Amino acid sequence: MTPGSRLSMGVAARHPDDPEPVRASKARAVWWLGLLALLTGPLIGGVVPATVALVLARQFRAQAYPAEGFLTGAAVVRTGERLAWTGVLLAGAALTTAILVGLFQVAGGGTTNYPATVD
Repeated sequence: MTPGSRLSMGVAARHPDDPEPVRASKARAVWWLGLLALLTGPLIGGVVPATVALVLARQFRAQAYPAEGFLTGAAVVRTGERLAWTGVLLAGAALTTAILVGLFQVAGGGTTNYPATVD
């Protein structure tokens, strides 16, 4: 296969001076923080690693697009973002549940003492 035939197939020939594609370290960090957010989300503490994961994902995108394909890991970042958002949703559900349980405890906590003559 000649270099010209690679162009005709829609694949650009790679210049010898081009750097090797590498996976971004932020991609792995986003994935691990997203997993941590998912696991600690029901404890409401998942919001912290989720926030860090989402910030790193934004930074990854800002670096990956100008790298023109030489910085890989976009699929790992997407998975990490999904895990982080799921952790945020779990934290929100846990907080909502805690608030509702607290409200029901306050609302139903009082007892009425009727006189002995009342059925």
